Amino acid sequence: MNAGPGLGASDKLTFLLALVPFLMDHDRISVTDVSEHFRVSPDRVRDAVNLIAVSGIPGETRQYLHGDLFDIHWDEFETNDVIVLTHLVAIDDSPRFSAREAAALIAGLQYLSSLPENADVDAIATLMAKLTRSASAAPSQVAVSGTDARSSIAVVQAAVRDGVQIEFDYLNARGEHESRRVDPWRIQSVDRDWYLRGWCHLREAARTFRLDRMSDLHATDVPTSPRSADTLLPENLFEGSASDLDVTVELPTSAVPLLADYAPHGSAGGKGDRVRRTLRVAHFHGLKRLVTGLAGVVEVVDPAEARAVVRDWAAAGVARYDETEPTVGGE
Repeated sequence: MNAGPGLGASDKLTFLLALVPFLMDHDRISVTDVSEHFRVSPDRVRDAVNLIAVSGIPGETRQYLHGDLFDIHWDEFETNDVIVLTHLVAIDDSPRFSAREAAALIAGLQYLSSLPENADVDAIATLMAKLTRSASAAPSQVAVSGTDARSSIAVVQAAVRDGVQIEFDYLNARGEHESRRVDPWRIQSVDRDWYLRGWCHLREAARTFRLDRMSDLHATDVPTSPRSADTLLPENLFEGSASDLDVTVELPTSAVPLLADYAPHGSAGGKGDRVRRTLRVAHFHGLKRLVTGLAGVVEVVDPAEARAVVRDWAAAGVARYDETEPTVGGE
């Protein structure tokens, strides 16, 4: 910003509006540093600071008393040419994130910073610091560990970049192990899970794999095969096949978009604002994570086998909380 001589009133106002939050982000900063940052003369900065120091809003008395104005540390300003804001007005009354909202955003940013491609992005750290300072109260301390799939993501990314195939042992939801050789195309995330999408040479079709079910993952020196002209990467993460099974679920109308990746169809039945949708899944075991992720929202209606799979899995989880604690003392 060039706020030199000859600026109009609107440009001077723009400079002042940019200067105030900048000074708020720096507890203590010299006039020279501010001058270099905004590319203005030191005298322009001093004039602006003097103007800020006599600016404010009238209080209940409709008069500009001391507490109604900005204030600075005058000794530092006049003696050392250093700017330190000591009192703010109006700006403190602007809407702010609550401590809980700021903590949630910081957690999300920590998660992003744990990913390989974002490990060196200083902007994330700067944004987290600003969220901490600008929240209405001190955010709760949060710590997000690096994703378990981090090393796998790095291997796949390198393979995509080098244009080579990858090999790994894959554990499917049925508990079966298979060796796979895949042309990697893309990595995607859904909530906390990461997925690899690519061409599976075993199935001779596009497939999606969960990274946390892979083991012995490594890149080969075999170049990826040219993708045939009619092989397009589907937009939906989960694609159906002729062997898929139909499952009917019931859920609120407002929650139907949460099932978009499963391409739900049908609307028969349901009570009140609840509707029924039919999903196509590769196997009933795949419903367990879906239903528990939407606990209290989605209910499996049919078939009975699907209900039994989800019920038994939930019961096994509850049973772990019902284990009898060892008795202390007694005979």
